[in-house]
Amino acid sequence: MSEKPAAQSLGIDLASLRWRCPGGAAAEPGTLEVAMARTVGGSCLVLLRVAGDPAGRVLVYDEHEWDCFLDGVRNGEFEVPR
Repeated sequence: MSEKPAAQSLGIDLASLRWRCPGGAAAEPGTLEVAMARTVGGSCLVLLRVAGDPAGRVLVYDEHEWDCFLDGVRNGEFEVPR
């Protein structure tokens, strides 16, 4: 298993990306934002951050990881237990 790259080491200008919020809502502090980026090699990465995070942390996922996450959402794996 290879180590995941840090967003800052990708050579991508994070400020130039189109960051989107779920449902097209405006980014308010604490809102999740998602951006898609291509590496120099052409692979797609999904970047996830929390708007207003003073540390500017960004999580990096490859296409397979993101597809698995979306599949879990579609199948109700993340529903809040009642």
